[in-house]
Amino acid sequence: MKKRALISVSDKTGILEFAKELLTTGFEIISTGGTKKALEEAGIATLGIEEVTGFPEMMDGRVKTLHPLIHGGLLGRRDLQTHLDAMAEHGITPIDVVVVNLYPFKETISKIDVTEADAIENIDIGGPSMLRSAAKNFAAVTVLVDPADYQQVAMELKTEGETTLATRKALAAKVFRHTAAYDALIAGYLTELVDETQPEKLTLTYDLKQSLRYGENSHQKAAFYQDALPVTYSIAAAKQLHGKELSYNNIKDADAALRIAREFDEPAVVALKHMNPCGIGTAATIEEAYDFAYDADPVSIFGGILVANREIDLATAEKMHKLFLEIIIAPAFAPEAFEVLSAKKNLRLMTLDFSEKNQTTASEKVSVLGGLLVQDQDVIKETPQAWQVVTKRQPTAEELTALAFAWKAVKHVKSNAIVLANHHQTVGIGAGQMNRVGSVKIAIQQAEAADKMAGAVLASDAFFPMGDSVTYAAEHGIKAIIQPGGSIKDQQSIEAADEAGIAMVFTDVRHFRH
Repeated sequence: MKKRALISVSDKTGILEFAKELLTTGFEIISTGGTKKALEEAGIATLGIEEVTGFPEMMDGRVKTLHPLIHGGLLGRRDLQTHLDAMAEHGITPIDVVVVNLYPFKETISKIDVTEADAIENIDIGGPSMLRSAAKNFAAVTVLVDPADYQQVAMELKTEGETTLATRKALAAKVFRHTAAYDALIAGYLTELVDETQPEKLTLTYDLKQSLRYGENSHQKAAFYQDALPVTYSIAAAKQLHGKELSYNNIKDADAALRIAREFDEPAVVALKHMNPCGIGTAATIEEAYDFAYDADPVSIFGGILVANREIDLATAEKMHKLFLEIIIAPAFAPEAFEVLSAKKNLRLMTLDFSEKNQTTASEKVSVLGGLLVQDQDVIKETPQAWQVVTKRQPTAEELTALAFAWKAVKHVKSNAIVLANHHQTVGIGAGQMNRVGSVKIAIQQAEAADKMAGAVLASDAFFPMGDSVTYAAEHGIKAIIQPGGSIKDQQSIEAADEAGIAMVFTDVRHFRH
């Protein structure tokens, strides 16, 4: 009896060559619909599904392979006599090789104008059923879902007459990963369709983008996975034009820098180290914005990451070239700018579509021991018109501009976070301290050391628990403060501000970042 292979594929890459290999190794081929047509046009003889089952395809092709003569041939165990007897009694021929890939559900729902009806019609039922049946019976059945595996299987069939158990088991595992990911996309689409925000089961799927040399440290294994439905404005979607491979820490830092850059519509440059900005500058041109970002902290920027939201021109590139930097990300590089920067062989130069900077995923996820935390991204829209001045002194127009700038920056600094800034650059940053006044002292010390306290305002990501931070800021010349408010001791901070002639603004929004 000839061995049987069942082929039903949406992606026909490499299938004609593989089918010919099956024929030369003694298989007869069962096929369906468009696959059968493509094979026969190439001169490859096939059996139609209806010839095997005795039933025609029906219901617009929804029902064709869901039949005992198909699934019995896939699931029947060759090592159990009762199974063999049942197959003989009911005229079921074993199927030894299954080649199936699925309706393009992911591609369908990725279309901007996709309709619900089109999405539902592209949910494959028969394909996953055949794959799962074949994969469950990997002891006897070889199942392929990825054209990349055709060559290995063809070689084993040609040289050994059958595939190895190890190969069949590995392919079965791949099949279940594939169908699980497929179902996760369907579950996610339907869950979003019914506006369920906290489903009882969280089904996620990601695609391997890059194997990494190591993680945060050299003894930690690591890999980079991209969302199965890619987000345009993301480090995962950035195109690397030059430089060595990204590291785990590069990816995390680049992500943090991109989150900051999307706050600004005007030309802006973000310099970042170890998940915190070390300098942010805005100006009329990207060169001047870079000057401000560099000047904000010319020491910490060494070995850092830069994100610019405008094309890098030659003048800016020549200044950047003087520094040791890990990554520069921008919408584009002028040809002459690229030539200058690419002279450094390890410097990673990347481009990204900044026009989609306001595109966000629905949530962000952080792993903890034994679980996963899920929350909305901190992308709340705020307007200065809604802020409340709680002190006797009102901020000047220039101070308000600086306060708005500092408020955009402080939400991206690790808590407890304090940012000192003027209207176009950060001048002092206190990050990640265990008490808030400690962050205030660090930010002020940095600004004073660089002689940048004149005209600086202060932003705090969360309320002051008491008045000591305001008092310290006043002693060092701060004249305007922005913070959420909401402490039971707010009045202490307000009184300290009034006593020092400081204007204080409450936003009523907290921006912790742990």
